[in-house]
This record gives sequence, structure tokens and C-alpha cells, in this order.
Amino acid sequence: MFKITDVPLEPFEVFAIRYAHHANRHAGENFLLADPHEFASDLDYFVWVLRRHDCSFVVDTGFGEEAASRRGRELLRHPAEALQLLQMDAEQVTDVILTHLHYDHAGSLDRFPRARFHLQDREMSYVTGRSMCHGLMRVPFDVENVLEMVRHVFAGRAEFHDGDAEIVPGLSLHRVGGHSAGLQILRVWTQRGWVVLASDASHLYSQFRQGRVFPVVYNVGDVLEGYKRLYRLADSPDHIIPGHDPLVMKYYPPARPDLSGIAVRLDVAPRLALTEPRP
Repeated sequence: MFKITDVPLEPFEVFAIRYAHHANRHAGENFLLADPHEFASDLDYFVWVLRRHDCSFVVDTGFGEEAASRRGRELLRHPAEALQLLQMDAEQVTDVILTHLHYDHAGSLDRFPRARFHLQDREMSYVTGRSMCHGLMRVPFDVENVLEMVRHVFAGRAEFHDGDAEIVPGLSLHRVGGHSAGLQILRVWTQRGWVVLASDASHLYSQFRQGRVFPVVYNVGDVLEGYKRLYRLADSPDHIIPGHDPLVMKYYPPARPDLSGIAVRLDVAPRLALTEPRP
């Protein structure tokens, strides 16, 4: 049975770096069974950084210029290069956690030549199995990213996890599925307590708070059960960080004064109280 070790003395610093944006979305792009007249939020795209004196992790690797052009997204900065804003060099990163293998979370894997990649067994099986025989199921994936991940597997640079796993004291992975078969979320010990990086378990605050579902989905029931898991793992609703909400840049302070709107700290309390009733 999965068991978290004692809380470590040193917390992680946690950062979100905004690297891309998608504007002018309609409600049906954000919510399953949406009212076409309701408000639709833009989406921001992030990679995340976790670090403390003994280790550091990059969470997801984003996408680059080709994918941005093909899919109509605005690329603000290349994710691998954006790490330099936090004094990190992608070529020296030793551990990358892939929450799942959708194009916006697993591109540019070749920019991390020293890294080992942490992902769920179920995700790798999903993207190389029979579900990919269906065009609709392939839409969120780019085949070149999947092939690059297969190469990393054969090079001995993949570390697979089956469900819940503690990577180091203070950092654990938890498979929730739903949006993708092997989607995993992170629970991180910080100076403000246990923070959960939801990634695409909830793209927006409104989804996990209102019990609504993003329309790119593998299993709706797993998405809804995943929201319950977010609440169980986080110290409060204010400790849950959605994967694509522009409000993250508004709610949290910049990593440095010159990085306003670019990179924020998630290990400190939000500037606004976010707590609302659960769905």
C-alpha cells in the first residue's frame, strides 16, 4: 500500500512558467455540455519547476514553434529556454515528470538530454495501444513526441510508476486518469503545506469547483472522481493549482519583480483568498 513518509524538514519551492496562450475560445472548447452563451476563459500553458537544495524537477516540457503554428496557439517563449529565467539549464536537468503525453505537456523531449522521465505505465500503454487506432483519440497527441518517448524508454531513460508513488520525501505522484488514461497529479510539500499540481486533472478553477468536465476526455467518471482526489490530497482548495487557468498568474506573486505575468511562485499563499464550497 502507498504510504507517504514523514514530512521532510525542507519544503520545495514551486514555480509556474507561462509559455503559451490560446485566446478567443468558445464555451464548448472548455466545458462538456456547455451552454453556448456562457463565458469561455482563455487558456494559458505552463511548465512547472520544483526545487530545494538536494533535488530539482521540471514538470512537463510544453510544445515548440511547429506545434504552436499547427494548432493555432500563441507561443510566448520556448519552455526549455524559459527555464533560464529561473537559472536552470534544460540540458542539465536530471528529472522530468510528465503528467501525461498530450502535445502541450510532452513536446521538446530532446531538449533534455540528461533527464530521466517519470510517467505512468498506463499512459505509455495508452499512447502505443489500440486506442490510438481511432483518429479522435489521437487528436491531443503528436506522434513525434510519442516516438521520442519510446526512444527514451529504449535508452533506459524512463522511470515508470503504477498508480501512487513517492519520488522523494515531500513529493508524490498520483494517477487519476480521466483526461488521459495515465494522467498523474503531484502532491508537493511547501512552506505553506501540501500543494497539489493538478495539471489537466482540472484545466480551470471552475472545473474542479463546479464539477464540470473539459471536453477532451478519456473517461468522464474518472475526471469527476479525480476532483475528489484533488481535495483529499491538498491542504485546502487554495492549495490546488489548475493546469491552464490564466488566473494563476493573477492570484500568485511573481517569482521575481521582473517576471510578472511570466513566472509565479506557488509555494506561497495566493494574493487573493480562493476558498469556495466544493461541488
